[in-house]
Amino acid sequence: MPYTNVAFNPQFWKTLVQKTKFSTEDIPDLTGKVAIVTGANSGLGYATTVALASHGAHVFLACRSKDKALEAIERAKVEIRGSSRSASFPTSTTTTTSTTTSSAPSTPTGKAPTAAAIAAAKYLKDKDGNAVEPKLEFLQLDLNDMNSCSRAAKEFLEKGLALHILINNGGIMTSPFALSADGIEQQFAVNHMGHFVFTMGLLDKIIASQPSRIVMLSSIGHEHTPKHGIDFQTLNDRSASNPASRYGRSKLANILFGKALARRLAKEKVWVNMPHPGFVYTELARNNKDSMGVVAAGVYDLAGRMCASKPEVGCLNQLWLATSEEVVERDLRGLYFVPVGNELRPSSYALDEELQEKLWTFSEQLMHEKVKEA
Repeated sequence: MPYTNVAFNPQFWKTLVQKTKFSTEDIPDLTGKVAIVTGANSGLGYATTVALASHGAHVFLACRSKDKALEAIERAKVEIRGSSRSASFPTSTTTTTSTTTSSAPSTPTGKAPTAAAIAAAKYLKDKDGNAVEPKLEFLQLDLNDMNSCSRAAKEFLEKGLALHILINNGGIMTSPFALSADGIEQQFAVNHMGHFVFTMGLLDKIIASQPSRIVMLSSIGHEHTPKHGIDFQTLNDRSASNPASRYGRSKLANILFGKALARRLAKEKVWVNMPHPGFVYTELARNNKDSMGVVAAGVYDLAGRMCASKPEVGCLNQLWLATSEEVVERDLRGLYFVPVGNELRPSSYALDEELQEKLWTFSEQLMHEKVKEA
């Protein structure tokens, strides 16, 4: 039965009421660090990009649509640059006969600066203390096409840069049945195979750039899968699954891949982990009406508007894994986390080492079959 792992797990329910231990203010100085965020033009990916860039990282937005990515870059620059200037305004003071109190820096409009603004004012400076532009670049990546993923990795490598942070954030959810450009069930193809090819193409660079991090965004939805978790013989059998279970299968694959990769990197200073972002209201649910029906999609949309976190909050778990020193200090590897920074036991399928290795072998063989010069 789906979700029994969390339904009867007191540790999970405890995380829903505890105080968050991490915010963007806790992100360290990332000056000199290079990061790639997939699916970075909206939602969690965009919020993650803004947070990393405002702390000094050189961030590549790996996206399918160039127009959307460039628009996101300009939007992020305005958000960071404009508000960082406001954050540099002097602190306002209120004097009474006995005490002087300080308030947060204010903008010309009277609004307090955002966390990204304050971070940018602190970290985005040259050696003379002058404000500098956030470093944001577009990288063409279509996760629906394995050859595009391979080309994207090669294009990045040609730049001659290090790679300290890879956040595999992009994906789709509960979309109607379709096949990818490579003839693979689309949710599995986009959420897992695209990231597998992209990550493997960058892996040598990530190792050479250590200490480094790889974050594989998963979901609590990994607990809702077809029978056997992943049946490689029926991946393209529409009758063997539904939109929700196909999504769950792809998110299970993220954990299985992450665990298998972490095992292979156990002796390296490369930390691989898999977060669940929580219930976040983003464009990811845009296919719900087609796959779930109007009524169910309406209920989900209403719940999202009323109860879900905003992307700026939902991205904190992956930012914690990508930047927190606690990950290194505690040597956290190949683990599954719920918000924020709370390790949780994933499903029994996710813990199956034999299934992890089966997925690795299947993915590697498929990559060599479909990708030219893989």
